[in-house]
Amino acid sequence: MTGELIDDTVVIREQKEGSQLYNKGNYGYPRSGGGLDLDLVEATYLVECRRLEVVRGKERMNFEDLFRYSASMHEGFDIKYMVYRDLRQRGFVVKLESGDYDLSIFPRGKTMSNSRPEYYILAVSERNAFEISEFMRRVNDAKDRKKRLLYGVVDEEGDLTYYMMSLRDPIGKVFPERPDGKAEGWLIRDRVFVFDNEHAELLRGYGIYGKALSDVLQLSLIESCHLIAKGRLIVHAQDDSIIDFDELYDFSSSMQDEFDLRLRTYMDLRERGMVVKTGFKYGTHFRVYEASPDDCHARYLVHAVSDEGLKMWPEISRTVRLSGGVKKEILFGRAYKGGIQYLEFKWFRP
Repeated sequence: MTGELIDDTVVIREQKEGSQLYNKGNYGYPRSGGGLDLDLVEATYLVECRRLEVVRGKERMNFEDLFRYSASMHEGFDIKYMVYRDLRQRGFVVKLESGDYDLSIFPRGKTMSNSRPEYYILAVSERNAFEISEFMRRVNDAKDRKKRLLYGVVDEEGDLTYYMMSLRDPIGKVFPERPDGKAEGWLIRDRVFVFDNEHAELLRGYGIYGKALSDVLQLSLIESCHLIAKGRLIVHAQDDSIIDFDELYDFSSSMQDEFDLRLRTYMDLRERGMVVKTGFKYGTHFRVYEASPDDCHARYLVHAVSDEGLKMWPEISRTVRLSGGVKKEILFGRAYKGGIQYLEFKWFRP
């Protein structure tokens, strides 16, 4: 069948041919009075599949001609086309979107006449930079529209990886009672040590903190700041003077990058009843348990992020693949003025 290229639309004027494409593959949009309008992504794909010939004026356009023309008309056409092509070859009905999203995907085996789109998708290059706040906005918008959000990431060789984004609300079971008294510890270099066994037991009553080394309980700077803020710990310097929260916070910030960001996320997770430990060996800020680590494995890996600064897709790829290898869910904790939001990145196979 033949279509005529007019600006950024390929028009099939023959009613029978247009109906055949629309009814059998859900391509295009029916024209008033008969025929079919195809967008450039659809038309280019059909030309590649040798199901369509396109003419412009009196000239016939092959795949190369149409692809190059489409790329000159729409920035990022090549990336969008590769995602569209991959999904079509997987058997999905895919339609071009405008505005915040590139494509919409219908449930497998469904058509435009008997269903609605299940996913919105954004087609991006692996070299694209992004901001977490933009992710959050789009995830919330897709949720409001009762859709799920996918990113189709195209690498430099044209291979695709899909990621599903969703907001999470992690909740744990560790909401300890508040026993009387405060534990005392001593700051030695970049850790706080609690030497008194009764004081160490007191902290265990507050929750699960630190690491026991023989008869000594070792606390991290983040744990110590949290416990001081909660009125559960007194920290002494080597000369026995007391270090208040502000002093320990300033010291910790000078020792560790992004300390404020990580502390805010740590404290939020603790308020949610989670047990929070370092995620250093996994390449993230925290590993997070829903109950005592003696009774369960860490469910989440959490990385604290802010709205400031750009991130790159290879960072996401490394983190998500690592979390999948150790059977944990990766959450990015976005710190903003209103608190902490948790965004899950999950590898997805359509």
